[in-house]
Amino acid sequence: NTIEFTGSLHATVVKQVRLKNPSVKTLVYNATLVGRDAGDFSLPKGNTVTIAPKRQTSINVEFTSRFLHPAEAVLLLISKNVGGIGGATLTFSLKSEVKHLEPADILKCKSPCYEL
Repeated sequence: NTIEFTGSLHATVVKQVRLKNPSVKTLVYNATLVGRDAGDFSLPKGNTVTIAPKRQTSINVEFTSRFLHPAEAVLLLISKNVGGIGGATLTFSLKSEVKHLEPADILKCKSPCYEL
């Protein structure tokens, strides 16, 4: 699965990843960001995700663009064994694209265009 982050340069984009637990036991995952640009992505609510039985939860993934080139990383969700029950390891590809640039400031200058 690929999650795409699209926005302007230096903007922070937040995406939600919805996780479902179909089992009758609680699942606990440890979330990790890996890859070339993993430092540009973050998990603001922490790295531990707990999903109650027969429930679903969402985790937020934030991306702040620093460069014009596309950023790439991988979100790994590795299950912790709780009471002998472990979930499957989940992976999500994270990709970004800068669609437009916002000016930081506008300066007005006056200068003669031509002098004799």
